[in-house]
Amino acid sequence: MHRTAAAVAHGLTAREAPGAGRVVVLGNEKGGTGKSTTAMHLIVALLREGKSVASVDLDGHQGTLTRYIENRRKFVEGEGRRLRLPEHRRIAGRETAAMGLPGATGQAEADALIDRLAATHDHVVLDCPGTDNPLARHAISRADILITPINDSFVDLDLLARIGGTPPRVLGPSVYSQTVWEGRQRRAMSGGRPIDWIVLRNRLSPLESRNKKNVGAVLEQLAARIGFRWLDGFHERVIFRQLFLQGLTVLDLREKGAGVALNMSHVAARQEIRRLADAVLERDTVPVAAAARAEDAEPSLAGL
Repeated sequence: MHRTAAAVAHGLTAREAPGAGRVVVLGNEKGGTGKSTTAMHLIVALLREGKSVASVDLDGHQGTLTRYIENRRKFVEGEGRRLRLPEHRRIAGRETAAMGLPGATGQAEADALIDRLAATHDHVVLDCPGTDNPLARHAISRADILITPINDSFVDLDLLARIGGTPPRVLGPSVYSQTVWEGRQRRAMSGGRPIDWIVLRNRLSPLESRNKKNVGAVLEQLAARIGFRWLDGFHERVIFRQLFLQGLTVLDLREKGAGVALNMSHVAARQEIRRLADAVLERDTVPVAAAARAEDAEPSLAGL
């Protein structure tokens, strides 16, 4: 029976001969949207579902996900706990240098790593840097599921499309939407299934506002036009930042040594994480836009 390195260390057995695991890519071109935090919470949620999970940090410069997982490993060792850990890899060093070059060295190495991990895990979670580079663009074409966290504002919605006017309306496609469209084209040409694109509204305000309502209305328009489904993600909560140093997630708050008393805000945060996990595991009821279901995976950008 195959056992990952993390499973051996913590007595957790990966499933035998899992076949091709699903590749989940966390990506956008803007920083500060909670991308690595979302990746870590999704990884832990999947592990707690009994899934075998591998993670790959494609951000060779900052490596936030890598530090998060290292902090978790240290917590496990220091507290003697049996918390689940993914099998983690980081593309760094010469691979990082290759990302900015026209050659395919970085992409080839990333593909080999993804293929190897997908052959032995249920899910492979890739955390892309909050910037544009060839490897981040290539990762999109490898995604079974692409998750794009955005802050709940028109500043960040500009990542998906150019918005203007009063009331707000879509003026045209953004560079990132074009990047995803090109990734879908490459994936279709290689015979892959269409990418399930999920846009995650992060840093939501608990208060209803005209801005929040307008952002939701524009997202509805864009979902139908360029082929994604959107979910309410994580509200603005201090707890998400507080747990980083211990490598913990909101799902771990009952663990000894967490040092945080569970309250109603944390319970609500756990529900936000489970909603995202349900979407990835296809247990949710959020419809996938027709363009995302199309066999050629070609959402229309011409109408934007």
